[in-house]
Amino acid sequence: MAHSGLQILGFALSLIGLIGLIVGTIMPQWQMSAYVGDNIITAVAMYQGLWMSCAFQSTGQMQCSLQATRALMIVSIIVTVAGLGVACMGMKCTNCGSDDKTKKSRIAMAGGIILLLGALCAIVACSWYEFGSAIFIAWAGSFLAVLGGAMLAASCPRGKPSPKYPIATSRPPSSTKEYV
Repeated sequence: MAHSGLQILGFALSLIGLIGLIVGTIMPQWQMSAYVGDNIITAVAMYQGLWMSCAFQSTGQMQCSLQATRALMIVSIIVTVAGLGVACMGMKCTNCGSDDKTKKSRIAMAGGIILLLGALCAIVACSWYEFGSAIFIAWAGSFLAVLGGAMLAASCPRGKPSPKYPIATSRPPSSTKEYV
């Protein structure tokens, strides 16, 4: 049947990946650029995140404009949370769902596949941006969600176990047996 350790490790990695996705989604440093003019007073750093674009000036002033058009990371987080919920019901170490071990492992596999889909959404969203610190956190979260989802998906048995029958053995003819 499914290995409990593999399921627990996959769930834990996916949970850490979800935290990374949430942190990466919230941070505004998805794309960074800086402009330093002839004078130190004109130094400007630009940050572009999923939700806002900010200009940080060397004087300490920060101006931001909000962008609420990036829904793919939110879809990724929602799908990942749903995948964690499904995987939790199918894990061998929980009492949720069915008592049938094959059915539980298939539920865990379905949760792993849902986690893989959520991670794929995040990877697509991360790949559109240039490098910033938030993108690395989101990539790490996506990688952990892929790893955890793959572990949960791999924890399902390949097929129905074959029944164990006693092996038939032949005995050599014996002269000590009496036939009636």
